[in-house]
Amino acid sequence: MAQSPILRWFNRKMYQIEVSFAVNMWTPFERFLFYSVLFLGLSLLSLATLLYLPQHIKFLVNRAWFYAHGDEASDIVTLAKTAAQTVVNVATAGAGSVAKSEL
Repeated sequence: MAQSPILRWFNRKMYQIEVSFAVNMWTPFERFLFYSVLFLGLSLLSLATLLYLPQHIKFLVNRAWFYAHGDEASDIVTLAKTAAQTVVNVATAGAGSVAKSEL
């Protein structure tokens, strides 16, 4: 029966680890300790990647946007103040014309 490509890849990686670190020469306790530390390290790395990488990418994108386009927040505040002043001017001008027409 043929193995799936993922299982074949996993077996090849296990073989590479065993050959590189001579795991087959260790006692069972040493082998257990090695694989436990390896599993713990890979688990923590995977967990940290899944939890913190999206936030870090968002931070980097926001920083790149800031460097490329400048501080957009001050422009928005300026536009909001201008719009509020325009509304006030139109409202006072409209109220003045209504008051004159009633006389």
